[in-house]
Parts: sequence; structure tokens; C-alpha cells
Amino acid sequence: MTTSTWKGYSLSRLMLGTAQFGMPYGVANRKGQPDYREVVTMVAAAVERGVNCFDTAAAYGSSEEALGRALRDLGLAERVVVVTKVRHLTTVEATDATLSKMAIERSVADSRRRLGLDCLPVVMFHQEADAAHLDALEELKARGWIRHVGVSCGNRPGPAAEFVAAGNVSALQLPGNVIDRRHQRSGVFRDAAARGVAGFIRSVFLQGLLVMPEDSIPPALRAVIPVRRRLAAIAGEAGITLTELVVRYMLAQAGVTCVIVGVETVAQVRENTALFGSGPLDEGVVQAVDAVGPELPEAIVTPALWPALRGDAEA
Repeated sequence: MTTSTWKGYSLSRLMLGTAQFGMPYGVANRKGQPDYREVVTMVAAAVERGVNCFDTAAAYGSSEEALGRALRDLGLAERVVVVTKVRHLTTVEATDATLSKMAIERSVADSRRRLGLDCLPVVMFHQEADAAHLDALEELKARGWIRHVGVSCGNRPGPAAEFVAAGNVSALQLPGNVIDRRHQRSGVFRDAAARGVAGFIRSVFLQGLLVMPEDSIPPALRAVIPVRRRLAAIAGEAGITLTELVVRYMLAQAGVTCVIVGVETVAQVRENTALFGSGPLDEGVVQAVDAVGPELPEAIVTPALWPALRGDAEA
């Protein structure tokens, strides 16, 4: 497993996404939420294959609790880096400095308890708007509850660039994949890396839309099919699968610290760790992917906009 160095950590390029540990998650999910025994098996298999960082959130159902329990039961809690996120602030909380501070402190306290960690390695705001209250996270950092703070950003590149320029975060979580290259084109990956800001990339499979069986794609999202077919042709010419192309393309992007991939089964853990072990794509294949068009509408590349599939659809 290849690694990235950040803030004294040697992080595996694969960061295991754990939304599925806490709820049935993703448009391609056919198995539902795994039980606790499956969670333990997946975490153990990931660490055994070199994974040492995990992504979760207060909003991911029982994910924090399941992950924290598994890490404790396996004796791994102090050997891995956990990235979690503050629950979304309500409209009332977001507009009141006292209420927002109280809500953020409660959310972080709950995450510490569920994960079984006195000091959380990375805590992010789950949405850009809540980052207006970064000072509240900084106070908790000074208290020793948090080591690094960050923000999980949306698809628009502007806000992410502003966070990097402001120098007030240590990490950003950004969406990016072979058909949504907006952040990549903006240069924010490179700019963040130059300033020591980690770039954790989510949505590499677009909730599975990029690699799920074609006949299973929901009608509202079928505009992705022609583009997928062109990408599959590039993969075939390179002698690899579409899944491998999708993962290794993001590994080839300069400035990407870790790529977040969610799993539902231990078989997926094994498959994904093997893919990451192959490293980034050759430059010629990357250029072929970059040349694929047309650019798809935001309603296709932004899960939060998918009709009848709403919920916490960001990853």
C-alpha cells in the first residue's frame, strides 16, 4: 500500500469510508448495512493490507459507534487515523454564536465517546456553511479534544480555494472522479498540498454509479452511460477494468493525499486494497481520460441533487 506524508503521519493512500457501517448507503448498495461482525472483519482485513486511516461522520447513522467499537476490540484504536465530521448545524444553531458553539462541542464530545478516542485526529465540518464557526473547533483543539481541523466541501471549487488561501484548515475533503474534474481543474489539489493542507478525495465511484451494472443505473442518471462506455473502452485498451481505471486515475492526481473508498463486504476491501497497490495510471492513460467528454450536468455528478435518492448523498 502506497502512502502519503502529512503532519507527521504516514497515511495509506486508501482511506476506508465507513458510511456503510452505519446505514444502507449508496445508489449501488444492494447488500444493505453490514452487521457488527462484518464490520470487524472488514476493518481487520483493511489494516492487515496496509490501510491506516478511516473516514466517518456523526451523520452516518451508527458508523462512529461501530468503527470505534471495532478498533477497540481489535486493539487498533491508537494505530490508525480517524477522520470524522461535526453533525450538520440547524438553521437556528448556525445563526447564533452561542448555540453553534454548544452544538459543535456536543457533537465532538459525542464523537469522542462513540469512537473511544480522547483526542480525535481530524474533525471536519460536514458542510461549508458551518465552517463560519471554525473558531469553535479551534477552541476544542486547544483543549486537546482535536488534533487537526478541516472542512468537507461541495462540488463547486471556489470555497475550497478560499479555505486554502485563508490558511485556517489542515485538511479538506473534496469530491472528485473521472467525470467530475472541477476541483482538479481549479488547481486546488496542488495549492492545498503546497500549503500542507491534506486533500482527502471522496466520491471516486460516485456512490457506485461509475462502475455498477449498466442495467441497474436509475433512469434519471442514465445520461452517464455514454461517458462510462468511452471510459470502459480506454480501460480495455490499457488492459485494466473500469473499476481499476476509476481508482488509479485519482491516485495519479498531484496533491491528492488519500482517496476515500467505502466498502460493504470484506471482498470489496480485498479488491480495493489490491487496486491501490497498483499505484497511479500511466500519464498516457490519464490524458486519454482527461480528453473524454462531454461534461455532464451537475444533476448527474452531484449526488445531493439526485431525485428520490436524497439523504446524506455526498460521498
